Amino acid sequence: MKRSLILPLISMVILGTPLSHANTSDPVVAKVNGKTILKSEFEKAYKENLLFVGDKIVTKEKVLNDLINRELGIQRAKQNKLEADPVVMEKLEDILYHAQISKDLENELQKIVVSDDDVRKYYDANPEYRTAHILFRMRAEPSKPETEEALKQAMKVYETLKQSPDKFSELANKYSQTTTADTGGDIGFQPKTNLAPEYYEAINGQKVGSILPPVRSQFGYHIIKVLAQRDFKSINTAFYKKVIYDQKRDAIIAQYFDKMRKSAKVEVNKSVIQ
Repeated sequence: MKRSLILPLISMVILGTPLSHANTSDPVVAKVNGKTILKSEFEKAYKENLLFVGDKIVTKEKVLNDLINRELGIQRAKQNKLEADPVVMEKLEDILYHAQISKDLENELQKIVVSDDDVRKYYDANPEYRTAHILFRMRAEPSKPETEEALKQAMKVYETLKQSPDKFSELANKYSQTTTADTGGDIGFQPKTNLAPEYYEAINGQKVGSILPPVRSQFGYHIIKVLAQRDFKSINTAFYKKVIYDQKRDAIIAQYFDKMRKSAKVEVNKSVIQ
């Protein structure tokens, strides 16, 4: 079975019909190989379709057919003992992981508030810049000679730029090993979250027009030119509220797992991944 089909089947198993249907006040809408689909299940599915399907036409017949098909899928998955499939088990563990976090932290996460003042403080410390760069690309795990050669080439171009800064676009077009070479290395305005940490750390606080010496990131060596800084009035506030929300959420989750680790036995052998 293809991986792309496995996750929907897991959802069927996890969200399958209740364990007991012994409720005379809840009539049976359909039976699938003896397994009942109750009116309450149908009504729940119908209401959810009305809420979330969008502009598609929702009919009771279609919803019932979907429930029947789902039950057929669940039964086939169980017949094939799909719950024992290693890929299914891995996906199931992911579902349980996220479900447990949601259950334990739902109330706390709902209390997260991101104010306009939060956005202002974050942006003052992490403004958006428009930059151009000349990339001397390296592999993810470069050899020492490869690293030295990339730095040598980058320094050679940087020395040229110190004498002739107006040639940045020309040299980017000639030397940069990235798709923006044809546009002089210009990558436009980018938030901190879109850039390699070393790249952003190098440009943050620099004056417009600055050309920086080679900066190493996971992609290679960059020679960066700061072209502009976006004014706070022009930012996408909704985007930054999401960034800040994610930070606050991640801090809560990190604290949650820190607490769990204190009562768990965790053994790490870092030498294996060095």
